[in-house]
Amino acid sequence: MENEVLEFDIGLGSGADDDAVDIDIDDDLPSTPPLPLPLPSSTSTPPTQIYLPEGDLLDLEPYESMEFESEEAAKAFYNSYARRVGFSTRVSSSRRSRRDGAIIQRQFVCAKEGFRNLNEKRTKDREIKRPRVITRVGCKASLSVKMQDSGKWVVSGFVRGHNHELVPLDQVHCLRSHRQISGPAKTLIDTLQAAGMGPRRIMSALIKEYGGISKVGFTEVDCRNYMRNNRMKSMEGDIQLLLDYLRQMHNENPNFFYALQGGDDQFTGNVFWSDPRARENYSYFGDTVTFDTTYRSNRYRLPFAPLTGVNHHGQPVLFGCAFLLNETEASFIWLFQTWLTAMSGHHPVSITTDHDAVISSAIMQVFPETRHRFCKWHIFKKCQEKLSHVLLKHPSFEADFHKCVNLTESIEEFESCWLSLVDRYELRHHEWLQTIYSDRRQWVPVYLRDAFFAEMSITQRSDSMNSYFDGYVNASTNLSHFFKLYEKAIESRNEKEVKADYDTMNTNPVLKTPSPMEKQASGQYTRKLFARFQEELVGTLTFMASKAEDDGESIMYQVAKFGEDHKAYYVKFNVLEMKARCSCQMFEFSGLLCRHVLAVFRVTNVLTLPSHYILKRWTRNAKSNVILEEHPSDVYNGYLESHTVRYNTLRHEAFKFVDEGSKSLDTYNVAMVALQEATTRVALATKNEGRTSVVNSRNRGDMASNGIRANYTSGNHLGSSGQILSEKDTDKKIQELRDELEHANRKCEVYRANLLSVLKDIDDHKLQLSIKVQSIKISMKDSI
Repeated sequence: MENEVLEFDIGLGSGADDDAVDIDIDDDLPSTPPLPLPLPSSTSTPPTQIYLPEGDLLDLEPYESMEFESEEAAKAFYNSYARRVGFSTRVSSSRRSRRDGAIIQRQFVCAKEGFRNLNEKRTKDREIKRPRVITRVGCKASLSVKMQDSGKWVVSGFVRGHNHELVPLDQVHCLRSHRQISGPAKTLIDTLQAAGMGPRRIMSALIKEYGGISKVGFTEVDCRNYMRNNRMKSMEGDIQLLLDYLRQMHNENPNFFYALQGGDDQFTGNVFWSDPRARENYSYFGDTVTFDTTYRSNRYRLPFAPLTGVNHHGQPVLFGCAFLLNETEASFIWLFQTWLTAMSGHHPVSITTDHDAVISSAIMQVFPETRHRFCKWHIFKKCQEKLSHVLLKHPSFEADFHKCVNLTESIEEFESCWLSLVDRYELRHHEWLQTIYSDRRQWVPVYLRDAFFAEMSITQRSDSMNSYFDGYVNASTNLSHFFKLYEKAIESRNEKEVKADYDTMNTNPVLKTPSPMEKQASGQYTRKLFARFQEELVGTLTFMASKAEDDGESIMYQVAKFGEDHKAYYVKFNVLEMKARCSCQMFEFSGLLCRHVLAVFRVTNVLTLPSHYILKRWTRNAKSNVILEEHPSDVYNGYLESHTVRYNTLRHEAFKFVDEGSKSLDTYNVAMVALQEATTRVALATKNEGRTSVVNSRNRGDMASNGIRANYTSGNHLGSSGQILSEKDTDKKIQELRDELEHANRKCEVYRANLLSVLKDIDDHKLQLSIKVQSIKISMKDSI
């Protein structure tokens, strides 16, 4: 028989060549580019058969003339031997018969046999973006078998020695040729995946079931890839439903935005869409965004991720949705860039996501100026999983952990509390705790208070952190039913917003104080936000504000409850600019003034909220095109505010005058004389209603000065009949013109206030009409 030798490398087991690409979506390993997904479906590959040695063969070492029933049996035996010794195998060369092309000889080698050819044609003409580690070191260990005329296979050569260290038994499951998912393991994974469990929890169950990771026979990466392939196969048949739905919505409304990563030709399975209402909502409430990746903890079977925010009622509002079959860094970068395009390129102030290194890296590249926060409540949930042994041994740990995170008032206090916590429970070297501690600036409240997240409390969980689709999309939802539930969820959320709008416009809240500030806020904020503001305003009654420092421009106030100076907050108040900043930073975080600043306003006679402390996004006119903040709608409110500024400015200067005048007897006498003179002048100014300002009024270029100049000729004062006026008559005429001007100005203010009132009424009427239309639509759907 004439034979011909053909040299080639093929895989053994689940993929033998160490140079082969392993699809890896684990957080700790580099990401790989998304693989193209055929549209609308693809052919499935037949399952791989696994041959396992039986009986005494399990403990034997190979020797020459050893016989096997088939090539597959020889391959399985050598791989089993390699597992016991501690190395990985692959097929190196084969010999085929020239007569019929059948394989008549095989050589199995150690995976580290030979050397990588760095000059291969396949790498010559392209740039290698992510070079892989060199694993081949020229190892000579091998097993050669050839087929006998009887059909059996016999060992024709065996090399035992290796030129590298072998892998310990407890790590051998990481070697590529030994990473095989058995039939029973696949069945268990399928069952647990259908129940909504994720790869980490499934691997924990498998380790417990088999008695250790080394007995499972594969890694979490293999489990994750197997689950991903299952998910893609199950969705391939329905993917056309998704695309048809998106195209139909776009055809009905061109403002419906959708995009496919890779387009139709190289579709990766990643899709993003945003309807017109979502895009409009972002223009009003796009300052803070939540990227809800709850599905990645496998609460949902679908790889579904909505982007949401918070509306003026504190309710979740939708900005867009995505399906992500590939969860690589490149996929998240594509998603964020696509979403940003749909939102006209406007970056959010802040974004909240799950604690994930891949997502974090993508956000740094797409939103470099956006404040990125990890969801604290996801970390608390993960704590129960990662520290379950600690919670069983020390039930008080969870409460202490929450206190350390939520109740510390400063960075220094948190750092001290954290060190005390990990020492008390002997967790200083716990790997997961070290990881979240290194990321503390992105999830611990004391590090985030200076950024806006539209939350009413730093320690309480906001409604926005609950999934927008809670109660609609769950672990049993498949793609064919998804869009019906998706539309129901959106309709329900819209109905709740309409109800909140109706309550705000048609009911009046109960006022708890006689404060003009409370009345002002009740007419501007939505009902829910007013209730939160009212809580802070009433809370000022238990606080005392006392002046601590005065640098000439700003006054520092210490604000604390009676007898609790050790728990004081500090408010820096600039009287001239009417700006205050509290050490609790509630306004920076939530957009509402805290009780500490309101307490300072109370003692400094600030009767109404300055306009820059009323964020439009929290008002009943948040979706209005009329910017009411730029011009007060009530002349009286304007008067109160300007009177407050004058009052505080004079009092501020008077305090400095008193401090300087009381230093010595001489300065006291001078100050008293100046004060008496000033009192006389102020009384005269009050009596004459500002007649002393007539000369200055000529420099303003107003109507009065122009009219006066028209009646002056060469120094002669002429009346309307051409007669020369006396000085007394001239002053009288000037006063008349000034009175007319003042009267005209007052009329203009009234007209302006009336105009703004009309505009506001028009806007309110539009909102009420919108509510009625929505109500009619809902009732019509219910009747159908």
